[in-house]
Amino acid sequence: MKKTDTEWKTCLSEEEYSVLRKKATEKPFTGKLLKNKEKGNYICAGCRNVLFDSKTKFDSGTGWPSFYDAKKGSVKFEKEKGIFGRTEVLCSKCNGHLGHVFDDAPEMPTRKRYCINSVALGFKKK
Repeated sequence: MKKTDTEWKTCLSEEEYSVLRKKATEKPFTGKLLKNKEKGNYICAGCRNVLFDSKTKFDSGTGWPSFYDAKKGSVKFEKEKGIFGRTEVLCSKCNGHLGHVFDDAPEMPTRKRYCINSVALGFKKK
């Protein structure tokens, strides 16, 4: 999905644009979907790509929605340069920044913790 910067600015809120297109991070414990417990799918706020099933969501206590697995082919990864060397999670359809993935969830089936900005997500009830 190719859009110009101007096109993204017209279809996203200021906060969505800041996170999805400029790789910002929302403040912890402020996201609208952090405490959502409904059944359904979490989608990209930029392009509506289905990213995560609610069955894979868990409370990591970090202040951002956390998931232990993504829908097959829905996300891609980039290793960040810099002091932390984190792994960035991007939407595979629009290349929007979603958050980061960590290998620190031993109690989860995949051992992964996808730490995702709530503002980068939408939700579709089942």
